[in-house]
Amino acid sequence: MEDNPGTINLLAVQIQKFVDSMRPPEEIRGKVDVGFTFVDNTLELFEIRPRWNKPDEIMHLPFAKAKLTKSRGMWRVFWKRASGQWESYEPVPEVKDLAGLFDVIRKDQYGCFFG
Repeated sequence: MEDNPGTINLLAVQIQKFVDSMRPPEEIRGKVDVGFTFVDNTLELFEIRPRWNKPDEIMHLPFAKAKLTKSRGMWRVFWKRASGQWESYEPVPEVKDLAGLFDVIRKDQYGCFFG
């Protein structure tokens, strides 16, 4: 993101709108929610939920990642395997913009992001 704290990052605004559209109703957000980080041109989406055996402990479980390659103007798309390793999302390994990325994640053609 921008180094200037007074600058609004357009990408972060678009990402926030997408994440807000994925969030569950407010009354269950304490049990399951969706969040994101966007640092150094890398977007990571994660599920937020209490640990099943320690409800006071909140877990962030990443399920999608995208890296912007500025020189090519492309986003590389990744999903997280059960082993914890990130792997290229083979149906659509790259997209040209955030709208395309959001579409790929929503459609989840192979069930890699949402099971």
